[in-house]
Amino acid sequence: MRKPIIAGNWKMHNTIGEARELIEALLPLIEKREREVIVCPSFVCLSEASKLLKGSDVTLGAQNMHYEDKGAYTGEVSPLFLKEIGVSYVILGHSERRHIFGEKDDLINNKVKSALKHGLNPILCVGETLKEREKDNTFEIIQTQIYGGLAGLENENLAKLVIAYEPVWAIGTGKTATKEDANEVIAYIRRLLSEKFGDEIGYNTRILYGGSVKPSNIKELMEMKEIDGALVGGASLKAEDFSKIANY
Repeated sequence: MRKPIIAGNWKMHNTIGEARELIEALLPLIEKREREVIVCPSFVCLSEASKLLKGSDVTLGAQNMHYEDKGAYTGEVSPLFLKEIGVSYVILGHSERRHIFGEKDDLINNKVKSALKHGLNPILCVGETLKEREKDNTFEIIQTQIYGGLAGLENENLAKLVIAYEPVWAIGTGKTATKEDANEVIAYIRRLLSEKFGDEIGYNTRILYGGSVKPSNIKELMEMKEIDGALVGGASLKAEDFSKIANY
């Protein structure tokens, strides 16, 4: 059985003080269950969050990283920095990184390779825009992003790999893909993984859904056969809402 993951992406929200308040409010609300709960604060909050989460049932994740260990990369964050702080997961290829900051599959691929090299669990995000969906290009886009993001990893240990399917048109819009649509695309991702890396990887890789996940829709999403969890945006910024999602 694949262990479910509920991950909260705080994006560019919460000062260090606000992050402290949110974590302190959240921890007592998280129930012990057979699932992983992750919070992904901004870089400046990671050190404080790591201290607060130590010994708890909530794991620390980061929102991005550079693929090099060190060098002349002003403003970037090394995987070594994340490891020392105590980060376990790192979100890579989020649609906002792709569409706002112009990240391409080859760059994201280098980041995935680096994360695996350093023992971090990459959460590789893939998803189509509304225009691409309306043109019936969803599966083509997903295939390109999966094959591009995972290129050259055929001989790697992919046990740490997590995929997040986030239809761009559903992120922060209040719109959610139907549970059937989400399940269909995630099933397709699983087939792609099986074809590229073998059935064991295809079956065991945890694939999350992201896109306006809320307490009101988490249960129906998690009832779907192929959906292994959720990458949560806005609802992760409120302890009560995120705990209801995590405790679904």
